Parts: sequence; structure tokens; C-alpha cells
Amino acid sequence: MRPSGITRREFHVSLAAVGGSLLLSSPRRLWAAPAAKTRVVLVRNADVLDAAGKPKGAVLDQMLGDALVALTGKKTAREAWQSLLKPTDVVGIKTNAWKYLPTTPELEQALKRGVLSAGVPDAAIGIDDRGVLRSPIFQKATALINARPLRAHHWAGVGSLIKNYIMFVPDPASYHGDSCADLAKIWFLPPVKGKTRLNVLSLLTPQFHGVGPHSFHPKYVWRYYGLLVGFDPVAVDSVGLRILVAKRREHFGEDRPLVPPAKHIQLADTRHHLGTADPAKIELVTLGYRRDLLL
Repeated sequence: MRPSGITRREFHVSLAAVGGSLLLSSPRRLWAAPAAKTRVVLVRNADVLDAAGKPKGAVLDQMLGDALVALTGKKTAREAWQSLLKPTDVVGIKTNAWKYLPTTPELEQALKRGVLSAGVPDAAIGIDDRGVLRSPIFQKATALINARPLRAHHWAGVGSLIKNYIMFVPDPASYHGDSCADLAKIWFLPPVKGKTRLNVLSLLTPQFHGVGPHSFHPKYVWRYYGLLVGFDPVAVDSVGLRILVAKRREHFGEDRPLVPPAKHIQLADTRHHLGTADPAKIELVTLGYRRDLLL
């Protein structure tokens, strides 16, 4: 059943329409039209996980499709995928293989089905993490899909989309200094520069706290049932960080700063100009399940 009242998205659309009409009807333009914001889509579905916590492929397909329609403005999921990829593309789906909280096979396959729907042949699609520098598909890739779960991280504060490309360098540990401050540099290297067509940050079951390298404990993982989707990895990571920080506050009953701080997200904007980290410059579209949104 549709909830009564106006939704947040409808409010933003209505506000934009009113502002536009004022500009057009005014005999003298008294102010400049606001700069377009960077769009990020959060889609949630409480039915995406089964009783054992395993994602459901059909629900993931629907979530991704809804998110892409909202992100691109296309009428259907297939049209949205076709606006991102050409049948002649060679596509690498960069995932994350960390054993405790990997990009799930179900999400990998949902992304692959989306790429296939754009007309890309199966033989031109690869899925990999730690072997991307050796993979023939990734070596020839004309397009990349970046997908991984959100988690607290010992070296970077959080493991998220910006950091997910660290396997595209032969010496990942060289980027661990100063809280991984300069991870954004990797995005300007030849294997990845200008190739990323879509970023998907999995918030199905994020991890909000950890202590030490490769730290994992089930009590710090929660079912958020969400995917954050966008073209700008910095903007998506910025929203993901807000959600993770809010969950830490809820769990600990106080502000508990990440150690180390996830400063590489802000620096990806202010130092490296990879994308937008400022929440005031991000248009967040929320779809689906709204309970415990943490925003």
C-alpha cells in the first residue's frame, strides 16, 4: 500500500519544479540555477535475505533494476543497463573476496545478468578480485562494474568502493600509509581510469566495527537489506559512511569514532577530485524498505 503524504523523492521533484517555474516566470533573473547534485540511490528490501541470511537472486535483480531506473531516468532496467554498456564492451565486474564478508555470488550473478541484458556476450564478462591484474578480461576491459560490501577496516577506517580498486596495483600495501589517505590515486591509473560505469556498495549485511587486521565478529554485522548505487564512488562511499557511523552510534550509545578515521573518502574529493563527498552536494534517492534507515 502506498504510504499517505508526499515522499521525500516526490518532495525534491516538486521543489525543483517550483524553483524552475519561478526562474522562468521572473522578468529578471535574481539568482543562478543551483548546480546539479550527484545522485546516489539507496534501495532496500526486507525480503532480500532468506532465514539463513543468503541473498535471493530474484529480489536482487529487482533491487538493482529499480535503483538503475532511478539513477539513469530510463523507463526500464534493461534500458538503464543499455545506457551504461554497449554490446562491444569487455566488462570486468570487480568484486571483493574477503572470506568473512565477500561480495556474495548472488550479487555477482545479478550484476552479470544486468550486463548480459545490455547485449554484452558472456565471453566478454569477467568477475574477479585479487586476480584482476592477471585476468585477460580485466586486461582488455573497456568497462568496469565496481561492487563490494561495506565494512569497518583496520587500515582505511572503512572498506568500501574507493578502496576496492586497490587490487589494480601490484603493491597494495604501499597505499596503507596515513590511513590509506591516497587510495583515490589508483582510480587515475591506466587499468581503471575512466572505465567505471557503475558502483554498487552492498549494505545487505554490513560490518560496523572491528578491532585489528581482518577483524570479524557476527555481533558487529547487521541486516540492513540495502544496496547503494551510483556513478560517483566518492558520493556512494560518503553516504555509506554516514549509515555505518549512525549504526555505531546506535549500538554503542555514543559517538564512537572509527579508528583509523575514514579520511580517504573526504580526500578523494578535496585532494584528488575523484568525486563528491559533501552531503550537501549529494541527492540521495531512497527506495523501498524504510525501517531503521539510519539517515
